[in-house]
Amino acid sequence: MRIISGKHKSKRLLAPKNLPVRPTTDMAKEALFNIINNLYYFHELNVLDLFSGTGNISYEFGSRGTENITAIDAHFGCIKYINTTSKELDLNIQAYKSDVYKFLEKCNTKFDVIFADPPYDFDVAKFEKIVALVFEKNLLNEGGVLIIEHSKHTNFIDNSQLSYQKKYGGNMFSFFENETSELE
Repeated sequence: MRIISGKHKSKRLLAPKNLPVRPTTDMAKEALFNIINNLYYFHELNVLDLFSGTGNISYEFGSRGTENITAIDAHFGCIKYINTTSKELDLNIQAYKSDVYKFLEKCNTKFDVIFADPPYDFDVAKFEKIVALVFEKNLLNEGGVLIIEHSKHTNFIDNSQLSYQKKYGGNMFSFFENETSELE
């Protein structure tokens, strides 16, 4: 895994092999962050990274100047790795071990970007539950976006909050936003 840009540009990180993760590929991550870079100033963002795994996405935000990053994962080893790595890189990432759905149900903080990278084999209902909780709990700031990474086999075409989708290799990113947002 490699940090693509920012103060830790080109820094390679080696996660323990025993973590149950599928990190976002460098190609897909670079494309995603090019989109985000055209929409926001990184230093102004409040970011939530769900199913954070190795923290790959959180480190990229932090390297680019984001100060407020919350990472959620249910696996203790992932949280331990994120805490250790963010300390080594001097990044302000608050990592918590929690079930993502329970966290979203109890959360009362608003975010500019919520990124979710659940297991690709989730059924559509589990993906849709993430979208529903984010919008029912009003967890996005005005102009904020929920981005879900998934395989091409998952389809959100009937979801009214879906703004657009981008495909990069085997990765898909679906962007969801409040109707008042001006993303796109």
